[in-house]
Amino acid sequence: MTDRPLVGITSYLEDAAWGVWQQPAALVPQLYVDAVTAAGGVPVLLPPQPVGRPERLLARLDGLVLAGGPDVDPARYHQQPHPRTGAPRPGRDDWELALTRGALELDLPLLGVCRGLQILNTVLGGTLVQHLPERTGDDSHQEAPAVFHRRPVTVEPDSGLGRILGIGAEVLCYHHQAADTLGTGLRPVAWSTDGTVEAVELPGARFALGVQWHPEADPADPRLFTAFVRALEEIPA
Repeated sequence: MTDRPLVGITSYLEDAAWGVWQQPAALVPQLYVDAVTAAGGVPVLLPPQPVGRPERLLARLDGLVLAGGPDVDPARYHQQPHPRTGAPRPGRDDWELALTRGALELDLPLLGVCRGLQILNTVLGGTLVQHLPERTGDDSHQEAPAVFHRRPVTVEPDSGLGRILGIGAEVLCYHHQAADTLGTGLRPVAWSTDGTVEAVELPGARFALGVQWHPEADPADPRLFTAFVRALEEIPA
């Protein structure tokens, strides 16, 4: 196992219950662990913690997955909160923003999932649509609580994502926010039928991709995690 790539996965810090216990816990859905393992990586959970300097940690990893989760604090991209924006998680925001900055500086391969795309966009100076139904006129990106909804996305064929998925895919969505102004250097590479940006990548990086959907929830289509882990096994030029 030790020769397989080490993949850090950012985690939640939430109240949780198990056995007779109910207390704050660092956790991540097992779907992420399974997706990384099935693709050939060794998952390493990265719970929110005091930031310090994450470079030493990142240098020990082969790749970083920014997991989905609660809304990014709008103050991070210089906006006031919308009434439908969730309560901020300052510890997790601090941790993931620092990890992302460090990963980009080290050119460490990075895959952002849902919130992870939004963290990547925020780090690079972008902004978010805080409540997507006001932009699209419907709830089609998040139809019901805790239910992933399958919808088509169009993919730019001349892109890293296009080489993985082709010109389009059916993906599992669950989000009420999305990228608005894109961060410096980011390129949009997938869109839903209403024009919402569903994926971004950073040209020139070894692998820096954010998707607004949840590939970890779709084990029948492992292409994205497989391509990510394969990128970790390639020796940088």
